[in-house]
Amino acid sequence: MTAELSLELRGIHKAFGTFVALQHIDLEVRRGEFMCFLGPSGCGKTTLLRVIAGLEAQTRGTIVQNGRDISRLPPALRDYGIVFQSYALFPNLSVADNVAYGLVNRRQPRARIAERVRELVRLVGLPGSEAKYPAQLSGGQQQRIALARALATAPGLLLLDEPLSALDALERVRLRQEIRALQRKLGVTTIMVTHDQEEALSVADRIVVMDHGHIEQIGTPREVYREPASPFVADFVGKVNALAGRVRAGRLQLGTLEFGAAGPDREVRVYLRPEDVLARPLAEGDPHVFDARIEKIEFLGSFCHVQVASQALAPQPLMVYLSLNFLAEQQLEVGSELRLRLLHERLRVF
Repeated sequence: MTAELSLELRGIHKAFGTFVALQHIDLEVRRGEFMCFLGPSGCGKTTLLRVIAGLEAQTRGTIVQNGRDISRLPPALRDYGIVFQSYALFPNLSVADNVAYGLVNRRQPRARIAERVRELVRLVGLPGSEAKYPAQLSGGQQQRIALARALATAPGLLLLDEPLSALDALERVRLRQEIRALQRKLGVTTIMVTHDQEEALSVADRIVVMDHGHIEQIGTPREVYREPASPFVADFVGKVNALAGRVRAGRLQLGTLEFGAAGPDREVRVYLRPEDVLARPLAEGDPHVFDARIEKIEFLGSFCHVQVASQALAPQPLMVYLSLNFLAEQQLEVGSELRLRLLHERLRVF
């Protein structure tokens, strides 16, 4: 393991009886980075986090943290703090006692514990709440205290198991921004499990997209969104149009539209983000410009999801993003005709 790596997983496999939850997991986590495990329910992301924490034992494979093999160490001997979805605060203990729990177990001096508690409670934005009990706090405040408790012992690794999923939408956005800012300030290596793609795209340095117990792709948010490595990633991360096409004589055929292509003749699936269809064609003679008719408009505030149909792509509908201002300027509504242009360089072919 190099000095830049905080954690390395080699050949991690986990089975529950005949059910294989994780298979062939190889992963390197860089020191100080914020990594998200992203995927649908049941894909293995929480199991992988629990294996790292020692809360589940891998069937086989090696875990190395900061050059030390922790593969078979119990949780208490691993260097991490963890925050659960359910907060997991002790209801009979005050905020101060909850935050101090790990420090008390390590027999830290009382004055040092009190100082550290005040520092952390202030750090998570709740100064003066030390004497309160969890029941007196909102969900977001309880999660902030759970975060303070996880950070109390200054762990080398912070594990977050869907920490925001129990919160309302506004609190979730606010707290994820605070967690990211705090992580940057402290420089602590962090792994967060989430099924929320927007959450992962907004906070992660790198995203690990998982499905059925294996890793589909590892990359920056931009790489995962712009250059999906598989149809699953293209479908799961962000909105996407999935269109049937074919390669013939070195050309990609998408309905009546044609594009340069490489590879043998074959049937393909073509993936295109809604924002990669332009409603302001620049050149009349462009072969990638086509006429379409609006079938459905879904209002989403400043922009709309607009479903269109076109003879060029028939019978496949296409989803595009159009701004509310553009729709008003052009007086477009359901049934209106408009011209569109595909950004052919953004097509992903599988």
